[in-house]
Amino acid sequence: MKVSYYPGCSLHATGKEYDQSMKAVSRALGIELKEVEDWSCCGASSAHSTNFDLSIALSARNLIAAEKNAMDVMVPCAACFNRFKMAEHQLKANKELKSKIEGVVGAKYQGGIAIRNPIDIIYNEIGVDALAAKVAKQLAGLKPVSYYGCLLLRPPEVCEFENYENPYMLDKILGVLGADVRNWSYKTDCCGGSLAISKTKIVVGMVDKLMKAAKEAGANCVVTACPLCMANLDMRPSKKYKLPVFYFTELISLALGVEGAKDTFKSHIFDPQPLLRELKLI
Repeated sequence: MKVSYYPGCSLHATGKEYDQSMKAVSRALGIELKEVEDWSCCGASSAHSTNFDLSIALSARNLIAAEKNAMDVMVPCAACFNRFKMAEHQLKANKELKSKIEGVVGAKYQGGIAIRNPIDIIYNEIGVDALAAKVAKQLAGLKPVSYYGCLLLRPPEVCEFENYENPYMLDKILGVLGADVRNWSYKTDCCGGSLAISKTKIVVGMVDKLMKAAKEAGANCVVTACPLCMANLDMRPSKKYKLPVFYFTELISLALGVEGAKDTFKSHIFDPQPLLRELKLI
């Protein structure tokens, strides 16, 4: 299948390992990515904190650019996904706002493409059976908890993504890779998002709560699909609560035996390689 690809700022910076593994997994699964031409920042999270119209205009500009490819747009970053969905929701619901934003951007918004996260594409378009058939290395011994965070799922009437109370697609994906997925009730709790610099102590407390709960669930790692969550979970936990954190695409890449799959682990703050070596996965 072919999709437009919007990496967003994080995947070209702090989340570069997400971009690398996303592209590698897409090649392995036959997903052809066409990067949106002349894409720009979606505005998360500074724009929507300060100026509503600006927040819609920034995402609308990218959606209009993506529409030129006439394909659904894959948005790996949860924050970008949330902003795109919010812009789509507002533009379709408010004709006056739509006209105003089109005037600002200087182009028409058609609303004819779907905004999709790679979890959704891999689960619903590729399918877990097809994914399982490509697994070269079972991730035996890996005991992850799936961590969605809040931006992929809320507000549910806007994001329209999965079961917003108890999402399951990421669990299923990890399960067919051979991981022993642990059940827990913190899949959609907030990690503190962009407050990591301005309210660091609060974020440390929120992240410690998540990591403590993950350990209590018997997990030996956390898996996410959000660069903001990754940054907080990887950097902010107190020493006694630290666990390796992975992007879900990194683990798919490892399980599929993609060449260079382990290279992205070197970019992590808390090194996940000792765990993977202990389990003989690298």
